[in-house]
Amino acid sequence: MSNSKEILDFNKQIELQDNSFPMMQILNEEGKIVDQEGLKAAGLSDEKLVELFKKMLFARQVDIRCMKLAKQGRMGFFGPHAGQEASQMASSFAFTDEDWLFPGYRDLPQIYSKGWPIWKGLLWSRGHQLGNEYETEDGKPVNSWFPQIIIGAQYVEAAGVALGLKKRKKDAVAFAYTGDGGSSEGDTYEGINFASAYKAPLVAFIQNNGYAISTPRKFQTAAKHLAAKGWAAGAPSIVVDGMDAIAMYLASKKAREWAVAGNGPVVIETITNRLEPHSTAGDDPLRYRTQDELDGWWKKEPLVRMRKFLTDKKIWDEKQEEAYVAELDALIDENIKKANAVEKQKISSFIKNTLEVPGQAMAEQIAKFESEGK
Repeated sequence: MSNSKEILDFNKQIELQDNSFPMMQILNEEGKIVDQEGLKAAGLSDEKLVELFKKMLFARQVDIRCMKLAKQGRMGFFGPHAGQEASQMASSFAFTDEDWLFPGYRDLPQIYSKGWPIWKGLLWSRGHQLGNEYETEDGKPVNSWFPQIIIGAQYVEAAGVALGLKKRKKDAVAFAYTGDGGSSEGDTYEGINFASAYKAPLVAFIQNNGYAISTPRKFQTAAKHLAAKGWAAGAPSIVVDGMDAIAMYLASKKAREWAVAGNGPVVIETITNRLEPHSTAGDDPLRYRTQDELDGWWKKEPLVRMRKFLTDKKIWDEKQEEAYVAELDALIDENIKKANAVEKQKISSFIKNTLEVPGQAMAEQIAKFESEGK
């Protein structure tokens, strides 16, 4: 029997929305475990914990070097990802090489984790054709789409591939990333809705890093939680501390299990923060946020708390980190040299790469520019 008074209590509805998405956290800001059951469910051995931390360190060192290259005019476009290492690397740690990644332009670290060489990522940022070849160093395919520039468009593409995986009976899922700004795009909802309607195996990450370029999250939507948008499509949706690597891994692991079992998509909102500019294209974050706010987030960023946790467990120390960072710097140096050694593209090569068989007009343009050495 309906209760009209209860149904029409709109304030109660808002309250229910606010309380329906508690944030999952296992490792708190002080590097202490606050959910022992969650830690156990994650099933990460000491070796795996160290491996995960190394992946996060890798992402940070790549970010540091790319920011330096950008300031030197040697990078091209780059979206900094410092502060999102747990959201990105701990989540991708739960997926397999057979799973298909659909990244945004800030999500190059997840492609690297699948074996894509850093030098190709550098070339991608410079607009070079070789930067759009997704293979490992030894020529094996990397199951990743290109870093999507169109905000939210990767969700539609991921939903299509997810349905293809289901129809082919593959033991694999598609997993996609967008930001809080991307959650306001129609493509994001359409992708989740399509996957949900067809029970396609999709894990959809919304990285709530606080700002869509310069627009604070509070001005983007009145939704209490971005995860709630998944409910509109009938998809289970959760909120996770995106600075907590263990919570991110557990959430991603369980979401993958749900999706690959034929139950449809899962939406995961990660509460994280972008600690640097939106991109290297002239953005100054201090025009729309305060230094005090940034300083506060730097104190609870994912490397800080994970480092404290591993050190307390006596499975990591300062000397190990110094040695590993030196190893990473040498690897990055090698990849920068390799990227710089690649022949620069000419106008004629850009036209050649447009179509497999150029039309008459394009063939004439190719011949013209080649004759001019361009």
